[in-house]
Amino acid sequence: MLDNGQAKVSLKNLGKRFGDVVAVDRVTLEVYEGEFLTLLGPSGSGKTTTLMMIAGFEFPTEGEISIGGRDISGVPPSKRNIGMVFQNYALFPHMTVYENIAFPLKMRKYNKTLIPERVRAVLEKVKLPGFERRYPKQLSGGQQQRVALARALVFDPPVLLMDEPLGALDKKLREYMQIEIKNIQRDLKITTVYVTHDQAEALTMSNRIAVFNEGRVEQIGPPEEIYDRPANKFVADFIGETNFLEGSITRTADSGYYFKSVGGCEFLLAKKDIPAGSKVTVAIRPEKITVLTERVQGFNHLEGIVEEVIYVGETRRYRIRLNDNESIFVKQQTYFETRSVKRTDKVLIGWPIHGTQIL
Repeated sequence: MLDNGQAKVSLKNLGKRFGDVVAVDRVTLEVYEGEFLTLLGPSGSGKTTTLMMIAGFEFPTEGEISIGGRDISGVPPSKRNIGMVFQNYALFPHMTVYENIAFPLKMRKYNKTLIPERVRAVLEKVKLPGFERRYPKQLSGGQQQRVALARALVFDPPVLLMDEPLGALDKKLREYMQIEIKNIQRDLKITTVYVTHDQAEALTMSNRIAVFNEGRVEQIGPPEEIYDRPANKFVADFIGETNFLEGSITRTADSGYYFKSVGGCEFLLAKKDIPAGSKVTVAIRPEKITVLTERVQGFNHLEGIVEEVIYVGETRRYRIRLNDNESIFVKQQTYFETRSVKRTDKVLIGWPIHGTQIL
């Protein structure tokens, strides 16, 4: 995280209501100088409304927005000097690439003699030199997105906002553009707030992620923290795949506590201050579980029947029936598989004791 103590964007108790509907519920967060912060959440979670309030296209019902220490809550969008990239690119179809990128400079009455060099410089940054005379319809989706990014960057804004900018691209191009945008952001050191509902995209690009749900921030932190130490069941379920087991703490051991699921599965949890008898939910990531040929020291072990085998190229996913009430998913790299597993096989599975999260 790029936390140098200087908050470039600050939201304090920010709220937005549309009639009786609470779209954003008193959100407080800070975006630091040079940071790439992603607002992540399902549709209707409030992430885009929050971004639109920062941009000035929506005004808050309550709370404050400040950029560089200046309260801009009531300032119109044209006076905020923020770079914005939309999902649909919003390029002017009747303008060339050059004219699209130069447009913000002309609106700001930039020195006309300096505009050509400025446009050429930003086209170099987005790897589109020589495209000045083309029109948007002559560009691919990825190229249009680069032009939209160049237009947002050409006037050196203090903050860049991006609203699901890769949503219209195919998977391969989307993954390529994720790295390209992150590299450009890192090189320019521009403070960026990015909205997406794609968990993998957020994990790939962000310094920190704010997970939204029903207008509130459930958790904010670096990608590793969000993924490996989710604050609650919603975050654990929304970020990646997760196995959940409901149950209670049955007894203590020297190295932790024993957990017994509703279906009768019992295994060890790493040491935490949890009283015996407490009802808890535990989460285990499928990729942390392995199909074993023998028991491994330091692992929890369960036995089950293979109900389903799903081949997805680099990995196989297994659904293992543990008992009449519970099943668990296992994800294994095909290259490292130690044995062939098929439906109806009885298997031993295991995972490190510290690989279980207590929610």
